[in-house]
Amino acid sequence: GYYADRWKKLLIPMSSPVKAYFDTSDQDPFCMYNYLLDITTWNKSIRRGFIKVKITDYAGNTAESEMNSEASTFQQYKRVKILTGFYRDLDKISKISLTFSTKTLIGPKHKLRILQMRLKSLNNPER
Repeated sequence: GYYADRWKKLLIPMSSPVKAYFDTSDQDPFCMYNYLLDITTWNKSIRRGFIKVKITDYAGNTAESEMNSEASTFQQYKRVKILTGFYRDLDKISKISLTFSTKTLIGPKHKLRILQMRLKSLNNPER
């Protein structure tokens, strides 16, 4: 885990308000590997829901993101950035799968058409 008191000296002197997020997991060794999913959708109508990301490396190892607790709104040609967390880190990703869900049991199923997508590791930004 992280000790928040170690960050106190850095954050308090800053003149503007600062948000710091320390995301850990409930599984040993308690680290989360964070990625930023940046997507542009192609749907004509607005969609609201959740994205789950699954990544696979060249050896066939997979990691699935934890679902974000806040729904995102997707509009045609608008970029949406979503913070995703994984319990394990994969070095060389060969495949990315997205699952879109509205978390409703009743009503029509909707697809989310992706025009452009970028997945960036925040732990290893050089990737």
